[in-house]
Formats: sequence, C-alpha cells, structure tokens
Amino acid sequence: MPGKRITDHQVLKYKQHRNKLSQVASAAKVGISERSARRIDDAQGLPSQRPQRNWRTREDPLSAVWDSEVIPLLQTDARLNAVTLLEELQRRYPGQWDTSVLRTLQRRIRLWRAKFGAEREVYFAQEHPPGRQGISDFTVADELNVEIAGVVFTHRLYQFALAYSGWRHVAVIDSGESFMALSTGLQAALWALGGVPEEHRTDSLSAAFKNLAEQEELTKRYADLCSHYGLRATRCNPGQSNENGSIESRNNSLKTALEQALCLRGSRSFDTRPDYETFVQTIVQRMNTRAAKCAPVCAAC
Repeated sequence: MPGKRITDHQVLKYKQHRNKLSQVASAAKVGISERSARRIDDAQGLPSQRPQRNWRTREDPLSAVWDSEVIPLLQTDARLNAVTLLEELQRRYPGQWDTSVLRTLQRRIRLWRAKFGAEREVYFAQEHPPGRQGISDFTVADELNVEIAGVVFTHRLYQFALAYSGWRHVAVIDSGESFMALSTGLQAALWALGGVPEEHRTDSLSAAFKNLAEQEELTKRYADLCSHYGLRATRCNPGQSNENGSIESRNNSLKTALEQALCLRGSRSFDTRPDYETFVQTIVQRMNTRAAKCAPVCAAC
C-alpha cells in the first residue's frame, strides 16, 4: 500500500509463498504490489538491515533565509506562525516564495518549537453546505492591547463569515452589541459580499432576539432587516455559544491573525482609529485571499 513501509515479516512470508507460487500470487498473499515484489526478489537482506538514507532528495528551499530571516523572527516572538512568516518572506522577496514552501516551513517551525517554544493551539474547521449559512458574532478584542494616540482602545470586533468558504467581513466597534452595530456590520458585509446566503445565524444577541420566558422571538427591527434581505434568522440555544462553533472558531482565528500581525509590526499603537481600521481590513483581506477559490460568490459558497 502507498505510504506504508514493508516489514521484515511481510518479506519473510512473501519468500515462503514464493517457493510455491508465482510472484503475483505471492505478493497478493502478503498485501504488497508486484513492483515491491520485484524489488524484494532483487534485494539482499531484510528491510531493517538496509542502510537508512541520510541525505536530502532535493535542495533545501529555506536554506537562504532560515538562519538569517526566519529564526530571528521566531526568536523575537515565538508566537509567529508559518502563514505569517511566509507572507513576510513574500513581502521581503517579491516573487521568490509561493505557497508550495508552506508545508516545509510548518515542519521546520514545529521542529524548532520542539526545542525552543510551545506548540500553538489547533482548531478544527467544520463543514457546511455552500450558500446555506452566514454567521455573525461580536468578540471582545481588548486582549490585543491596541492603543489609539497613546490611549488604550477598548473595543469589539463584529464579524460576518460564510460558514462554507470562510470569506469574512469585519468591523471595529467601540460600543456594545447594539442593534445599530449589528445592522451596520451585517449590511456592510452583504454589500461587500455581493449576495445573500439563505440563513443568518447568531447566538442569543439581545439586539436580535427577545430572550424572555424561553421565547425565541425576533425583535421587530431585526425581523424587518432579515425580511428585507430575504434572510432566514436562526440562533443557537441560549448559553450554548459552542453551537455557533463556526463563528467562534473564526473569532479565534481572526484575533490570532491580528495578534500575529501586531507582533510582526512591532507596535500596537496607531495614530488614529482609521489607521487601525485600515490595519484590520488589510489582515482580513489577506485571510480572504487564502479563501479566494471559494469566495466571495455567495451563490456558490
């Protein structure tokens, strides 16, 4: 089988069968290919007795920058991940690096972190039918420690995302989770998307639902908004935000991407709020570029 090493036991059993059966039949008996059987017939000794390869089969694609560029960045901030570092290499050396080197970079970073740092947390994506669901949520972003004109900027991020493709739209909110913030963010997202999914899902936002006596009644303004755009409004159960896991995981990935970009930027201070909003949109656009094969055509996603 491809990807599986042939064991000493398989070789010994193959040779036993080979004394009585054909090469094809003997290979089938022990679950190996005819090509492997031919190699066994020509080889001397068992697989465990053969010398192990200790040389590279191709040139190291990171040899020119690993010690001089990547390691210094990791030493500056070990939280930087492979995607962030690859994008930085692409900006420093336009046209020299493409996504084919990402897996190599990820593997090298894992080995480096095994000695010098901790592994980052892993998130598992959920699967959804294309075109079915758009999801919204607010997330507190105070842990980013952003400053505007030298003053700590207490804020939230409103995020709308397509559950299938991962395309997203983000707005910076300096107020609470109000209907105005929800309405403005959602409409801006739909206009940027250029389409409307079948369903809009949130958690139990007071801006959208009357959370009284276990009722799941829409507020009039939110009902009118969804009706205007032809959206079917749904929500996860009160107190069960994990049921809205698609947006929860995207909140985490958004803040992780912003945290990474801030680490790479070397400063969390911005002169004005528009400067910070431009920074956020730049990072979101990069994330959307990676999802460009599926987004932003709503009818297909």
